[in-house]
Amino acid sequence: MKSHEIMKSVVGVVGTKEVAFALNTSASLVYKWCAPWNPEDRAGTTRNPLDRVLELVECTDDRRPVEWLCREVGGIYVDPSSIESEVDLDAECIRHTQTLLSEFSDLLQVISLAMADESGIDRAEAEQIREKWHRLQSQGETFVRACERGLFNESIVNDPIDGIGDST
Repeated sequence: MKSHEIMKSVVGVVGTKEVAFALNTSASLVYKWCAPWNPEDRAGTTRNPLDRVLELVECTDDRRPVEWLCREVGGIYVDPSSIESEVDLDAECIRHTQTLLSEFSDLLQVISLAMADESGIDRAEAEQIREKWHRLQSQGETFVRACERGLFNESIVNDPIDGIGDST
């Protein structure tokens, strides 16, 4: 689905005027976000917020804006490139496991340092703990998805698990 189609669908639920009011912008601009962008028609079309975030990620080669958005809406970003099939399945499994354990160790380190202080965990320490927790969640989800796809089992690499938890 194209970004303008998503925008049109989302805006259509609550209405253009309501979105424009909530975002403190004009209804005309919101209408433009819902139309395909034409780089040759700069007066008639404009990049929507989804395209602009994508451009930001692409030009900086940094996925933190997307990771932040995922966290803000209660989700977890999973890097799809890290769960592609690899030739050396054992080495890839070990790499995923080491990364997961490293993230967990980092989280425990931050918690231990915060708890060592007699005054308790302050806001900055809580934010560090939250950041490490999000990284661990993302790495854990990436690992589980790789397992579900059969990344670490040659016999099911081309036949991913359909029903998680099925014993049949």
